Amino acid sequence: MNSVRCLSWLHLSGTRCLVNLYQAIWTDTHPVLIKFPILTFVLFFSASFASQALERGTPGPLGYSDIRSGQLPPKGLYGAIAITTVSNSNFKNGNGDSIPVLEAFESTTDSVTLALLYVPERKLFNGSIGATTLLFAGEICGRLFATTDKRCVSGYRDPYVELSWSRFFGKIRLSKYPGATPIREGLSVRFGSGLVVPIGTYSEDEVESHGITLGHNTWDIAPFAAMSISTPPWLGEGTEISLKLHYNEYLENTATQYSTGDLINLDFAVTEKIGRLQIGLLGFYYKQINDDQQFGESILPDGRRAESLNLGIVASYGLPKFKSSLRFRTTTSVRNRNVPEATAYSLALIRKFR
Repeated sequence: MNSVRCLSWLHLSGTRCLVNLYQAIWTDTHPVLIKFPILTFVLFFSASFASQALERGTPGPLGYSDIRSGQLPPKGLYGAIAITTVSNSNFKNGNGDSIPVLEAFESTTDSVTLALLYVPERKLFNGSIGATTLLFAGEICGRLFATTDKRCVSGYRDPYVELSWSRFFGKIRLSKYPGATPIREGLSVRFGSGLVVPIGTYSEDEVESHGITLGHNTWDIAPFAAMSISTPPWLGEGTEISLKLHYNEYLENTATQYSTGDLINLDFAVTEKIGRLQIGLLGFYYKQINDDQQFGESILPDGRRAESLNLGIVASYGLPKFKSSLRFRTTTSVRNRNVPEATAYSLALIRKFR
């Protein structure tokens, strides 16, 4: 897994967490390393571990979706701005155990996401077409060992674009609460593909010397299928279950000849609608199904195959007078393999322009 994948995001996610401070370690502790060769090996191995983690490709849309992921909104142009904070610590190995030599590891990413979604009036097979663009800017700060200072990098993450088709099977009914938007009761399906474009802030020297990066110089092709089911009212005004399944295929990082193994991720949410409010549980799970490789060889000992389950809550509140809505979400990881623990908070304002 790479640093952004460890950050889970939204993605926002936003991808895609370790700080490789090998250069600082060597400068600050060189006499100690000479005196204790076993410590030298352990620290060098850990720095190598961090460097390999950072070399992996950007994760693409891990955890980007929550409510209504199987739906496209009515025709129009929509925009959103989101502020996100992600904290990482307690890096886990392939068995899910903490790595003692990395106990001081910590990383924090603060970012702003701008999103645009266009849904034209034209229909295709009685369904809607949508084009989405996500742009990210922010700062990542962190350290790997207790003996080193924090380092920070500011800039742009790799943007994400998506093209999809959606169709709704069901009925639209009015809410019993004044001012609330109509409710789609039934099944919505959506199919499409996303693409991470590797033009974010990236420096091979920065990765090797400081172990912090926002861009990852790696294409990610991510086809997906999604669905949302809304029930008749029984608790509030209807329960919604949304699922979105991605298959992420990463191309080789041409600067380092590092290849990230293919990865499957599932975003999910179970929420209740009560007038303008929609609130409930969300989460995302991802699992790497191929080994990471460099120079054509799998990374030892386990191919750096990543796995993580993250759970949290999501709440959305409609502001129909302003053609807008506010959305808050938070997640925390509960199962990790070859990634650190992560906690994320995000607040977004979404608005229809026309």
